[in-house]
Amino acid sequence: MMRLLHRIFPHPHLTFLLTVVWILLANKPSLNSLVFGLILGIIIPFITQPYWPDRPKLRNWPKVVEYMLVVLLDIVIANITVARIILFKRDADRQPNWVSIPLELRTPEAITVLAGTITMTPGTVSCDLSAQGHCLLVHCLDAPNVDEVRDQIKQRYERRLKEIFE
Repeated sequence: MMRLLHRIFPHPHLTFLLTVVWILLANKPSLNSLVFGLILGIIIPFITQPYWPDRPKLRNWPKVVEYMLVVLLDIVIANITVARIILFKRDADRQPNWVSIPLELRTPEAITVLAGTITMTPGTVSCDLSAQGHCLLVHCLDAPNVDEVRDQIKQRYERRLKEIFE
């Protein structure tokens, strides 16, 4: 029975996420939206299953929720900070910098989530990953203290991602 369910729903979380996203895109929850979203949620993961041979295992779901809340809070705070910088700080007083972040993360999925998180946070953008995947290069709109930015990214994001993925 479980084997049959796994064949029908190879990625149950993705099925759920696709169904919810479809309902939200429909703008008006209805039975039709739910059914079509569920169909998409079953077909898309089934078709893409061969491209996911080594699915990442999320080790700690409470940490996933915590990580998402931390990122959402940081995005709100960063929006306010960037608005202040743009509106009230003179160009001459800004200190844009490149920050090199040595990575302890080793799984490509965790590194991708970290790079995406940094890019989604206003005022920072992930620009490059070293060939060996041991260092991430980040550009900051205003970073007078490069070490502080590096330590904050490692503490707030990388540490949590390590607990989630590794």
